[in-house]
Amino acid sequence: MGESVIEEMKPFFEPKAVAIIGATDKRGKVGNVIFENFRRNKERGIFRGNVYPVNPKLDEIEGYRVYHSVKDLPDDTDLAVIAIPARFVPPTMREIAEKGIKSVVIITGGFGELGEEGKRMEREILEVARENGIRVIGPNCVGVYVPDTGVDTVFLPEEKMDRPKSGPIAFVSQSGAFAAAMLDWAAMAGVGIGKMVSYGNKLDVDDADLMEYFLHDDTIKVVTFYIEGVKDGRKFIDSARKITRVKPVIALKSGRSEYGARAASSHTGSLAGADTIYDAVFKQTGIIRAEDFEHMFDLAKAFAALGHKLPKGDKVGIITDGGGAGVMASDAVAKFGLKMAELSEDTLRFLKDNFPPHAVAGNPTDVVGDTDAERYRIAIEGFVKDPNVDAIVVIVLFQVPLLDEEKIIDILAEYQKKSDKPIVAVAMGGKKTNHYAGMLEERGVPVYPTPERGVRALAGLVGYARYLKKA
Repeated sequence: MGESVIEEMKPFFEPKAVAIIGATDKRGKVGNVIFENFRRNKERGIFRGNVYPVNPKLDEIEGYRVYHSVKDLPDDTDLAVIAIPARFVPPTMREIAEKGIKSVVIITGGFGELGEEGKRMEREILEVARENGIRVIGPNCVGVYVPDTGVDTVFLPEEKMDRPKSGPIAFVSQSGAFAAAMLDWAAMAGVGIGKMVSYGNKLDVDDADLMEYFLHDDTIKVVTFYIEGVKDGRKFIDSARKITRVKPVIALKSGRSEYGARAASSHTGSLAGADTIYDAVFKQTGIIRAEDFEHMFDLAKAFAALGHKLPKGDKVGIITDGGGAGVMASDAVAKFGLKMAELSEDTLRFLKDNFPPHAVAGNPTDVVGDTDAERYRIAIEGFVKDPNVDAIVVIVLFQVPLLDEEKIIDILAEYQKKSDKPIVAVAMGGKKTNHYAGMLEERGVPVYPTPERGVRALAGLVGYARYLKKA
């Protein structure tokens, strides 16, 4: 399955030429936004393939020749993006099959999620696809976003939705609206997304296909899913077991309640199923279940930065310059099933010998509010060398007066790089804090806005490390 899926899926992410069926010059229309995405990315030098708008009523858009039918398209077309009314999609699929195009993204909605007639059209599309070896993403989706290659079928214009920078996280969403909102949020939060796939009703390409593809994608370190339901349970389990032995997979599964399951059915036609079954499957296959979108991306950020040095155990050391934040982090350690590390006598002696009398050597270690960056260095040095500490949470309140912000950032980045223990940072505050948090993340230290979120992300690393030991 591996090599064939990679070849089949490649045109979705790196097409030689894309046909936009339903491209139009009417601003704001779905077909216009998608065309503009590709046109702009081509002019920016990001999208290097050819762009072929298709519309029987137009001859030219923005200097691009418009093809009147699929049959007229150049032979190098290897990806078709469909944004036309649902009733026209089945006959268009037959034209695509005759043209020999093997990859199709159907943006259009109005299929299985609306009832029997939609399901009939879906069966017709799938039959054409199966008979002709065509892979289909969608329908009822926003498609694919790849910042490195300029593929962008998201029909929300740049003026209304920012695009995130590239990064090692793959994000897969059954919901198009959620996918678009998360891309916008990721851009604001500075979270890098390497590939986004919104597959809507997942008529053909599904979770398992994407896990198989990302298993072999060296640019992706962690895979995140928003799932409403799984159609082929066996295929899902088989693919999940393969990829989680190599890369972490994080799933946010909705439709947990009776009301949510009913909403999922009308949204993407999914059968949400008993939530306890999904819980069991996730545990068996090593998929990490996220409680909400913040948790999902908190985990993803931790794995992207620290997946190469997972904690060897569950004993956490906490360093803080604020006593209250240290208490909150300690509570979170208990809440998420971790343990507070018992510092060795050598470490305690080292800290006391080098701290002023009013600083607190222990776990948490409180460098207190008159700290400078060097006091943090002493604390981190002690924790890194202590065999009783498996992972470190460093809480930095940048507001304290004697702390040189750039120096503490340098120290944290230095120890993140040279230590084999994962370090997560917590920075609580406003705009100025966010600025320094961004600088820290650029240097490879994941930063969280509260102690609880930082420790919860660390707990995800610990849980995945345990799974790998048993797998």
